[in-house]
Amino acid sequence: QGELVESGGGLVQAGGSLRLSCTYSGSIINFYFMGWYRQAPGKQRELVADITSAGGTNYHDSVKGRFTISRDNAENTVYLQMNSLKPEDTAIYYCNIAKSNVKLPWGQGTQVTVSS
Repeated sequence: QGELVESGGGLVQAGGSLRLSCTYSGSIINFYFMGWYRQAPGKQRELVADITSAGGTNYHDSVKGRFTISRDNAENTVYLQMNSLKPEDTAIYYCNIAKSNVKLPWGQGTQVTVSS
């Protein structure tokens, strides 16, 4: 199995934006659904957005209208554009296969911290 590497997180003020990237060392075209997950301190990991290999997307209600997921199958990369960030978006963000019990080994994630 390949490796997932997330990047692009950081510290931002409320209302700011960040763009996360997740690169896979293998081919993501093999995975129909890819998704971005997040885990806040003391909470379970949750799926915030997913995208099909054809570009169809779904979003958690809490991020609709603010986050945009995209993927570049040729570059084996999944992106998450996050706008109008809120303190409650603070979490470690991960990418992985979505809507399946099959998962790749989790990467280290990227920390997003939104200050009020």
